[in-house]
Amino acid sequence: MTIRTVSELVEQGFEGIENEISICTDCQLHKTVTNRVISKGSRSPKIVFVGEAPGKNEDETGIPFCGRAGKNLDAMVAYMGLSEDDYSVINTIKCRPPNNRNPLKSEINACKPFLQAQIKLLNPKVIILLGNTAEKAFCNGEKLDWGAPRIVDGKYTLLKIYHPAALIYQRSRIEEQNTLIDNNRHLWE
Repeated sequence: MTIRTVSELVEQGFEGIENEISICTDCQLHKTVTNRVISKGSRSPKIVFVGEAPGKNEDETGIPFCGRAGKNLDAMVAYMGLSEDDYSVINTIKCRPPNNRNPLKSEINACKPFLQAQIKLLNPKVIILLGNTAEKAFCNGEKLDWGAPRIVDGKYTLLKIYHPAALIYQRSRIEEQNTLIDNNRHLWE
């Protein structure tokens, strides 16, 4: 197991973090992964979307949110009025759990320095947590209300909304999600 601090990772920059992720063996997921899923989008975004974990399509391509949930995220980004330069997408863990199971706490903890270093380098104005797993990974057990912004350390605003995959199976939540977005547009516009 390699010990990596957030500050050591940040010093390495984006390429260094990507390299460290590509060789990481800190949890068992490295044994079954096809591609590590690191990020997509701007390197100087207003908003960082934090997802849960790569799925089958993401594992095959190495690109976050490229499957059905990705289409919902794309629609959400369009609804928010964001351009490609306005956002970045990362996941709490970088390797797909077998059979798309939820990430284990040990897997989340193994990837946490990567997540924290990516956010520090991206330096967004707003961090949008996509669902409960992203909240658990990012907030250390603290619960956020859906769509209720919280300013953290005077640096950025944290906001939890529904994961795009949840909208595949609960289409009725799309309107509710749009209301959460509409109520928070002032954060990024």
